[in-house]
Amino acid sequence: MKLTRKLVLAKAKASDLESVKKLNCWGCNLTDISIFSQMPSIEVLTLSVNGISSLSPLASCRSLSELYLRKNMIPSLSELSHLRGLTRLRVLWLAENPCCGNDPGLYRLTVLRCLPRLQKLDNQVVTEDEIALALMEGEQVTTPPGSILNPMSTNGLQDADTENDPLNYNMEETNKIREELGMKPLSRDKFSSLSSPSTTTNKAMKKTHTLDAVLLLLRDLDEEELRVVHTATQNRLQTYTLGSETFRESHSTQKTTDIQH
Repeated sequence: MKLTRKLVLAKAKASDLESVKKLNCWGCNLTDISIFSQMPSIEVLTLSVNGISSLSPLASCRSLSELYLRKNMIPSLSELSHLRGLTRLRVLWLAENPCCGNDPGLYRLTVLRCLPRLQKLDNQVVTEDEIALALMEGEQVTTPPGSILNPMSTNGLQDADTENDPLNYNMEETNKIREELGMKPLSRDKFSSLSSPSTTTNKAMKKTHTLDAVLLLLRDLDEEELRVVHTATQNRLQTYTLGSETFRESHSTQKTTDIQH
């Protein structure tokens, strides 16, 4: 069943789509929700117990803060790529969909890696430690095959294959970013020739561009989001610390063994 303008206005008791802030369509046998591409002001949306399989129309709902999708037919977590640009989304209920799979732990970490701003997922509060773990262990969510993403559905960045990807800056663009951040510009020898790129140089470039992109994006984060990044960074650094300690202990043990023999 298709959700129509007439049905939306009747349920919301509104005169036009743009004025609708809250809508409850629980158990309406919906399969087509394309109408939401015309509803940028919706804030709270209940679509549980329907037959919805695609979330692409929701990419235009920039004001959405709560989304209830329990018991639908969402086939894959790749559909969440359409929600990445919804920066106000804090509550998501996605349980009891085919996309949840058989590993609840991995499912939750993958959702939170894709949507790290969430404060509640499936009626459970999201913690900072959980977000940090998700950023390291959650699976990467890719765009569904054949989908056309809203230009802003990737947190304000275009798709990774486009020329505007933060990892594909040329030397001028990269140095402009570094200058804004108070960093030293890179010399030309850091950039490989377009005609004969070397694998080693390309890897170095990618690392450099990743760092630049991360530092640039930090400027757009609020206090809450910066705390999440801080926790993730601390956890990441701990893995390096533990690795170093393990190496030192192993090296020390080996020395002692050599002396004894």
